[in-house]
Amino acid sequence: MSTEKIVEEILEFTPKFADNGLIPAIAQDAKTGQILMFAYMNREALESTIQSGYGTYFSRSRQKLWKKGEESGHVQKVEQILVDCDQDCLILKVSVDSAQCHAGYQSCFYRALSKDSSKNLVFLAKKAYDPKEIYKQ
Repeated sequence: MSTEKIVEEILEFTPKFADNGLIPAIAQDAKTGQILMFAYMNREALESTIQSGYGTYFSRSRQKLWKKGEESGHVQKVEQILVDCDQDCLILKVSVDSAQCHAGYQSCFYRALSKDSSKNLVFLAKKAYDPKEIYKQ
């Protein structure tokens, strides 16, 4: 039996972090199924998420942990953590009470590639809040 098969069948949580120490994590609204955001976790962020029950991630730009909602108040209560077949990507099914994108939208995925262009984007949503009123400038 190959190592890949073993990983695919075991019931032990053994997340595979990339060489940079990070694992991709997708936050999905547990109620609606909407994809809210994509981020990375390091071991500490994952442990914090498991222990606290709230989404905690690793900011590559700031090189530090951040609990989702620490500034905005738009926290993510983690209902379930899904692990892909080779344990190198996570989906966090979360309960939210407010919009999740720092740009003011419900989801960070508020634009799509236009069907008649290979370069233009179209808006799919309207802002749910004004980020200038929430975030420090």
